Amino acid sequence: MVLTLGVMFLCALVVAQRVASREHRSLRPANGDQLADTANVDGRQTFESRCAGCHGLDGRGGERAPDIASSAKTQQRSDDELYRIIERGLPGTGMPAFASVGVNIKNVVAYLRQLQGKNEPANLPGNAQKGRELFYGKARCSECHAVAGSGGFIASELSGFGGGRSPDQIRQAIVKPSSANRLGGKMIVKMRDGKEYSGVVRNEDNFSLQIQSLDGDFHLFQKSEIASFSRQTGSLMPADYSTTLNPDELNDLISFLMFAARDTKTNASSRKKFEDDEEQ
Repeated sequence: MVLTLGVMFLCALVVAQRVASREHRSLRPANGDQLADTANVDGRQTFESRCAGCHGLDGRGGERAPDIASSAKTQQRSDDELYRIIERGLPGTGMPAFASVGVNIKNVVAYLRQLQGKNEPANLPGNAQKGRELFYGKARCSECHAVAGSGGFIASELSGFGGGRSPDQIRQAIVKPSSANRLGGKMIVKMRDGKEYSGVVRNEDNFSLQIQSLDGDFHLFQKSEIASFSRQTGSLMPADYSTTLNPDELNDLISFLMFAARDTKTNASSRKKFEDDEEQ
């Protein structure tokens, strides 16, 4: 009786191991077309916690890592190749292995495809032309931001901003702007001679500080010459767009940003094709 129970337990254990093994293999990409149906939320969270520190939140590169969103080389890699790069790293390039992410790597790849604009484009929630008029008019976005080279220079360029984000994500970025980090945050500087300056932090180290005032001028200070400086909390971006713009206007503004990103991508593809044709 004891022997029979032992044999039954052993058989059950073998079956369970085989099932688990098949499930594990099923989570690995079989080819470049197997990663579409994934939990993009998990992929975004993992990307932002593990990848964005080097590649940027939008995947368009930073000081420590290259652009992987609009890079043609990365876009042309299969999902399976990207999976292996994330899992094993790229020796000699500074890209570490992230095998610890496990099966969620497939979600990261899917989210990267979203940043690259590989997913089906979302429908515009409003009128892009009216949104353009708002961007350069009532909403005053162009005082700080530029699209396609037209607009301000204090804040980030937004030509591609709407390309890897859903309408809801863009809406949240508009009505609930996040606080800026040390670089890009607003600061007020008081000098020992009594002069006062305010602007956006562009460079800072232990000994010096550079800010750009809202009129575009750059000011470089030695910290030893500064009487005091204070960082302003919150974002430079107005936080009242949910009340100064009605829902239809917000949808129009979102549509303009989405349309601008698609137009930018189309123009970039056309330029690349022209350059390739010229080389041939």
